[in-house]
Amino acid sequence: MRPQRPIVSTAQEDEHRVLQFRPRPGSPLAQRSNQPPLARRLEVANDLSRYERIPEEADNYRQRMLANVAAFAFTVALLAIGIWLTMSIAQLRRTQDCVLMGRHDCVQIVVPHN
Repeated sequence: MRPQRPIVSTAQEDEHRVLQFRPRPGSPLAQRSNQPPLARRLEVANDLSRYERIPEEADNYRQRMLANVAAFAFTVALLAIGIWLTMSIAQLRRTQDCVLMGRHDCVQIVVPHN
């Protein structure tokens, strides 16, 4: 039995090794690679035709404006909730810092004026 010797390769050989990619026969990639590049580009362009708007189709302006107003109202509501939450967390942090310092007058008491 002969001893096996490891294959010694230098770092320079590993850096410059190029492997050729060959797709499996019958795969969609192998079928597409046989087509000329122009045919592949036209295939992609034809796929985008389903997103085109039909010129004869009436534009529903009212529905678009209602959707825009609803989206704007939702955004404003999220912004208001975010600001309220930020202010509440800041107030709680100030109160907690005050209590941790050992002070007893941390919470503001609102006295009604009569």
